[in-house]
Amino acid sequence: MSDPIGIRRGIRNTKRAAEVIKVLAKHGFQQFLSDTGIERMIERGQEILLRSKPEAATPAKPFAVRVREALEELGGTFIKLGQVLSTRPDLVPTDLAEELRSLRSNCPTVPYAEIRKRLEEEFGDKLDEYFQSIDEVPLAAASIAQVHRAVLKDGTHVVLKIVRPGIEETIESDIDILTELARLTENRISELGYSPKETVREFQQELTREVDLIYEGRSTDRFRQNFADDPKIHFPIVYWPSTTRRVLTLEHVQGTLLSETDFSSMSPEQRRTICEKGSEAVFRQCLEHGFFHADPHPGNIFATADGGICFIDCGMTGRIDRQTMQSLATLVMSVINSDLDKVLEATMSLCDADKALKFDRTFRRDAWSFMARFERGTIESLDMAGLLNEFFALMRRYRIRCPADLVFLIKAISTIQGAAREIDPTFNLVAHGRPQLEKLIRDRYGFTAARDRLLTSAQRYLSLMEDLPDEVRDVLDQLRRREFSVNLRHHGIDRLNDDTLEHASGTIAVGLVIAGLLVGSSVLILAERGMEGSTILRGVGVTGIVIAIVLAITLPIRWIRRRK
Repeated sequence: MSDPIGIRRGIRNTKRAAEVIKVLAKHGFQQFLSDTGIERMIERGQEILLRSKPEAATPAKPFAVRVREALEELGGTFIKLGQVLSTRPDLVPTDLAEELRSLRSNCPTVPYAEIRKRLEEEFGDKLDEYFQSIDEVPLAAASIAQVHRAVLKDGTHVVLKIVRPGIEETIESDIDILTELARLTENRISELGYSPKETVREFQQELTREVDLIYEGRSTDRFRQNFADDPKIHFPIVYWPSTTRRVLTLEHVQGTLLSETDFSSMSPEQRRTICEKGSEAVFRQCLEHGFFHADPHPGNIFATADGGICFIDCGMTGRIDRQTMQSLATLVMSVINSDLDKVLEATMSLCDADKALKFDRTFRRDAWSFMARFERGTIESLDMAGLLNEFFALMRRYRIRCPADLVFLIKAISTIQGAAREIDPTFNLVAHGRPQLEKLIRDRYGFTAARDRLLTSAQRYLSLMEDLPDEVRDVLDQLRRREFSVNLRHHGIDRLNDDTLEHASGTIAVGLVIAGLLVGSSVLILAERGMEGSTILRGVGVTGIVIAIVLAITLPIRWIRRRK
């Protein structure tokens, strides 16, 4: 029995694939289509490709412009893909990323009749119980959702973010096509340096979150809780009773979007306050909370009536763990201190790179050139966005892939730095964020951090000491039963006899005992420092170290005697 859903999806994909081929050919990408073989995805695909001709002006346009125009014409999912790629300087060239930043959805508004139908699908007969009125004229329209003003039954003014009808099916079809295109590209063009399939998979995950407005609502709530202690940094209230997966009901923010604000009419103090609060919010999100708004551009930030700011559109978020942040701090401080080896270690820790690359002469030379642009400076004088963008350019040159959340973090910092420069050219983002940066560096390099790492190591050594007697006993038992074996591959192994192997095994066992004594005794001596009036632990520890030294001295003596 045939699957009607699968058939409909196949027909939809075929029509969309034909449209993709036509648009890409129109913008001068015939060679790419031929190289990947995408025209073979559908029947008559080669015929469509042959009949599709580029526009007369196309050859004269730069590559980046042609990519942007093709994505804009394909619309919807492809525009979103371009916007995501504009944040990935580790994947695409700088000029293409800059061009893709100018992408605008320019989506036609959905007629209110269709919006009303979607609302009725979500709320059923209770729609009129929740809302006193809904403005039929949309406040904004984007590729994923449309926004309308509304009034709740209790008179509260809100905005409704409503997922566009049919967008899920469009995304499903486009992702199918992008997945196949990524597969063909990866199979036929080996010198890309990254995995298109992995990029599409990450993009699909991001889109899945964006069309699930429950996720955005929870993220907004989490941001509000994180900044509950600051009356000047706001996030909209989420009205959960009238929120579903496709409809998000939010507080109607009183203020003006920064993208629509005339800053010339503001006093210098007002402009600086906006910059200070914006940078403080982003730094706290990234460095303190580890959960951040990944797209804090001026169109997503309101200047509120109380002199504060309010972030909206919290669907695109990133997460960063403490270890990654500390590796990033190591990178920044190592660049300032001109420590190439530390820079390379931080790079290996931050990105998915071959560890052997740090010994490559060409890579080390290029890393030194990158570092030389920022070395011997101070935190205040550091161009953080410039440093991190140069870092990603270096990673792209050597085809080193960086985690998406790390790239989003860099993009968030760069975006807020760019916005701050437009509002107040004298504002120093890094200097204002110095308290958070210094705290992060203290957490990595300070005395407390060193003490904590020492205690952690001591705990591990204690755990090792708990297991070591049993492990040593097992080794000795195997030696006693002549069952101890070591897997070695060595030329001339045939010249070894049982006596030689037994001597080697005994040496290994003694070495393990020496290591155990040294580690255990050191831990006992350290532990004694925190216990007043007790010298027993120190005595036992010193005795253990003396025994270990004696055993260590006997090893070379035994070896010399055996040689004789």
